[in-house]
Amino acid sequence: MKSIIIASTSTLFGSGYLEYLSEELKLHFKNAKTILFIPYARPGGISHDEYTEIAALAFKKIGKDLIGLHQSKNPKEAIKNAEGLFVGGGNTFVLVSQLYKNDILMVIKEAIEQGTPYLGTSAGSNICGLTMHTTNDMPIMYPPSFKTLGLVPFNINPHYLDPDLNSEHMGETREQRIKEFHAYNTPPVVGLREGSYIKIRDNQLILKGKLNARIFEQNKAPYEVPLNTDLSHLK
Repeated sequence: MKSIIIASTSTLFGSGYLEYLSEELKLHFKNAKTILFIPYARPGGISHDEYTEIAALAFKKIGKDLIGLHQSKNPKEAIKNAEGLFVGGGNTFVLVSQLYKNDILMVIKEAIEQGTPYLGTSAGSNICGLTMHTTNDMPIMYPPSFKTLGLVPFNINPHYLDPDLNSEHMGETREQRIKEFHAYNTPPVVGLREGSYIKIRDNQLILKGKLNARIFEQNKAPYEVPLNTDLSHLK
């Protein structure tokens, strides 16, 4: 039974790290004593140790231990034996490069498909889609492939922002960037706003959290879906 949370962000404005998800995570990881954390995305360029310390403090508040995968001598075995998995945010190019370098992308997917509960935030959510093409990050590293876990039949755009009609910013909006993606690619894209997440139990992909999601399909006008919508129809 697959058990996955794909969250737009780890931190909402004015709250602590993973704080807005704490009650959900208690249930999600109820059978896990220790969470295996994959800190490869390195937000702001912080070290794996620094990142693991931040995540460990958050999980300590809900009574869970957390260890960093970078501390393991055998990453593949650590993933196979994990009681729960968490991949945090940061730079998706860095994250995916390291997953390929350590040859663990498919090991993670297999563990999740066998029932290991998974939490992804930001970059860790990007990799749940078919590819990482719809990340917002700068390409500071070049992974061998943009193909990712494919846990859902669409792509994710975390931190989705609506156009601000009062802004003087003249660069492309998120919606324009996703339209560029659809000029060359067919998969749907789910724009996840801050505070929202997709909760997966087997074949149900339910939108949860605080805000509606914006859906993009090739050759269709973007549209909104409300909370508690099942997104499994997107293919």
